[in-house]
Amino acid sequence: MPFAPVTTNELQSRINHALKDSPHYLGEEVMGTNEQGVVVLQGRVETFYHKQVAQELLRKLDGVERIVNLLEVHWGQNAR
Repeated sequence: MPFAPVTTNELQSRINHALKDSPHYLGEEVMGTNEQGVVVLQGRVETFYHKQVAQELLRKLDGVERIVNLLEVHWGQNAR
């Protein structure tokens, strides 16, 4: 039985939950949007580690074809 494709709304919900529920606090300004499986990460984080964590959280989600990581790193500043 073939898998049903993930809808845009379903993928958006998965993206939002993955970013919000991460055990690594990514900040309030991190946002992921998608269009046809291309996810664009935007916002600010405090470290390059958090930038990479956000990307890796989404990479494993069904329906994600590609990630464009536009997160800005603001060292020593609270990204909230």
